Amino acid sequence: MKFIAGVDVGNSTTEVAIADIENGLNFVSSSLSKTTGIKGTLDNVVGILNSLTDACKKINIELSALDSICINEATPVIGDVAMETITETIITESTMIGHNPDTPGGLGIGIGKTVYIDEIVNLHSMEDVICIIPKSVDFETAAMRINNALDNNVKINGLIVQADDGVIISNRLRKVIPIVDEVSLIEKVPMGMIAAVEVASPGSNITVLSNPYGLATIFSLTPDETKHIIPVARALIGNKSAVVIRTPEGDVKERTIPSGNLILFGKQEKKVGIEEGAVKIMKALRDAWPINDVVGESGTNVGGMIERVKQVMGQLTKQKSCEIKIQDILAVDTFVPQKVNGGIAGEFALENAVALAAMVKTSRLPMESIARKLEQETGIKVIIGGVEANMAVLGALTTPGTDRPMVILDLGGGSTDSAFISKTGDVKSIHHAGAGEMVTMLINSELGIDDYNLAEDIKKYPLAKVESLFNIRYEDGSVCFFQKPLSASIFARNVVVKENEMVPVHSKHSIDKIRIVRREAKKKIFITNVVRALQDIAPGNNLRAIEFVVLVGGSALDFEIPEMISDELSHYGIVCGSGNIRAKEGPRNAVATGLVISYYNSLKGI
Repeated sequence: MKFIAGVDVGNSTTEVAIADIENGLNFVSSSLSKTTGIKGTLDNVVGILNSLTDACKKINIELSALDSICINEATPVIGDVAMETITETIITESTMIGHNPDTPGGLGIGIGKTVYIDEIVNLHSMEDVICIIPKSVDFETAAMRINNALDNNVKINGLIVQADDGVIISNRLRKVIPIVDEVSLIEKVPMGMIAAVEVASPGSNITVLSNPYGLATIFSLTPDETKHIIPVARALIGNKSAVVIRTPEGDVKERTIPSGNLILFGKQEKKVGIEEGAVKIMKALRDAWPINDVVGESGTNVGGMIERVKQVMGQLTKQKSCEIKIQDILAVDTFVPQKVNGGIAGEFALENAVALAAMVKTSRLPMESIARKLEQETGIKVIIGGVEANMAVLGALTTPGTDRPMVILDLGGGSTDSAFISKTGDVKSIHHAGAGEMVTMLINSELGIDDYNLAEDIKKYPLAKVESLFNIRYEDGSVCFFQKPLSASIFARNVVVKENEMVPVHSKHSIDKIRIVRREAKKKIFITNVVRALQDIAPGNNLRAIEFVVLVGGSALDFEIPEMISDELSHYGIVCGSGNIRAKEGPRNAVATGLVISYYNSLKGI
């Protein structure tokens, strides 16, 4: 027997296919393991060995029984979002915006002058007030004093409470008024200033304080002042409750952070500012395409990011950073929860941001280094195969019912690769930055969950609401019942439904909001990249000249991405579906399979 292994090193996973080529081409094993290190670096060798060992165990052979190992040309893709926030809500002086506790009390909107609870006994009955209650005053005492003041015709229209007592105070009052609690820095609330408190009814969001004209009405703002208050209203959208207090000296504004310019070097040089947004960046990219390199303006956020990418890749590949070239970028508009600068209750606002993925083009040297180290570790001849997309075409052609001409879309973790194979076998391919890992990054940042593994689960699996200990309701409305009770720890929570477990989503966001963020992230990345990839490789750059598209790669296993892509491509009359490599692997293992086929064909002179 003569065993040949094909190894596909991806950004997320490393896949292996093994074939016995002694009497024809017979595939006998395959495996999948997590990629170690950044794709295209020496750290990948550990993951390659793990995957090779697993594949060999399945057919009861030692690693040393392999005759040759074929590895792909790996193109690294690095994504970053954290540094590219381009707006920031700033509160100066004593203005407070938008507190949104879990359990506000009461209902409605109240407007009045802020006063401490100790002072309400001295108030005139004609005054409209918002009462401030520090945590030193317990809920029973607070409720008693408020009721006494109401009996004396004091117009208490709302409460701002430091402790988590909103509901229990509300239950003891003779009048329903809006109560916002859990205001930690209550000592910073200015006294004697006009304030507005709003609490929405269950299942609803506030409507007055999230409307700039509502704020203008309450605070008697001029048109110019209304323009300045827009960031406040925007920060309050979607809240169940809110407080706005505006002092004469106070100001709330939205500041644009100088994120810097990207400079694209291609058929022409283009400069575009990050703050102009993703649409302008991608237009500049198209105008300069194909690009040879991308640099960022020195001393800015994006300049630091681009330089960091090149330095990291230079260190990992033992090349000078000036030798590292960026051959593609993907820019996506997103939102990042940021702590409001100057707020007094730990408020967060969704700030505009641009997420960037950069595809780094290095020399062939790093792959040769990986091949040499792999040979040293195994004592087996290692061959660097062809370009990923070309190998994926050969693998995809093992899907039953496919034939040339054909287009494949390889939807991986870091890049979206596309290749077109003509009737005569000529292959044209393209690689674009941005794929599954960038989707995870967007979900993580937009939902503010700060948990990569949970964001990955949200991306890959459907959501449900645990309605009782014996049933859940999926995001599509269908209901599933259980014979045994579910864990009490997930009762009434949103969960990610995996094969054998339910993972609670620790977030205040509704199931609909989480679903929207997930689907929009997938559309922003995959639909954008699929369309531009197909335009680049289609005959005459015309999408309507393409008839059949086969989806391969890990992201083609997603429960909704193939449907999204198929729906988008149907507008161009394109038939699209997920591949089934060798009629058994599904959309995975295309590149690894193609590497083996390519090597076998070279031996046979095909």
